[in-house]
Amino acid sequence: MEEPQRARSQTVTTTASSFAENFSTTSSSFSYDREFLRTLPGLLIVAEIDIGYGSCAWASARRGQPGSVTAARGHQVLGLLVWTLIAGTEYFRVPAFGWVMFVAVFYWVLTVFFLIIYLTMTYTRIPQVPWTTVGLWFNGSAFALYLSAAIVDASSVSPERDSHNFNSWAASSFFAFLVTICYAGNTYFSFIAWRSRTIQ
Repeated sequence: MEEPQRARSQTVTTTASSFAENFSTTSSSFSYDREFLRTLPGLLIVAEIDIGYGSCAWASARRGQPGSVTAARGHQVLGLLVWTLIAGTEYFRVPAFGWVMFVAVFYWVLTVFFLIIYLTMTYTRIPQVPWTTVGLWFNGSAFALYLSAAIVDASSVSPERDSHNFNSWAASSFFAFLVTICYAGNTYFSFIAWRSRTIQ
């Protein structure tokens, strides 16, 4: 004879990991730190980004492309100068410009990423990341690699090599050193923040 089947009671137990709890937020809205852009590190980050884009407008205005003169007038169109001045030329003929392009584009993208993190105050929502150390390493590496790229850029510019692209390459060299100075300033401020954080 068959025994009647009894209804099984099932108990489901769930647990929340502390890792997931650390990433939860108390509010669902993003914050925006307007004051960050008024600080010297914020201004330096904006300068690092801006010193790239304006050269694209300047180079295209030089070539007489429509609509570019208006873009060149606006001060908000200042970024990407280093790599657009090189990219607007036949840079592939000079292998050293490949390094300059890599450094300029790579750090431009990462700097935009960090600007978004600082503006939205995402760093306050992920306390597991040592942001002062990350900032110090990022700015220090950007300074060192941009310095090497600026030196390579300046040493590769010569009117005998290609007189048609000389002005763009010379301008990119100037702006590469300018961006290097901005990253040096941010490295200094990152070091001060890191040092004050480790002393506490």
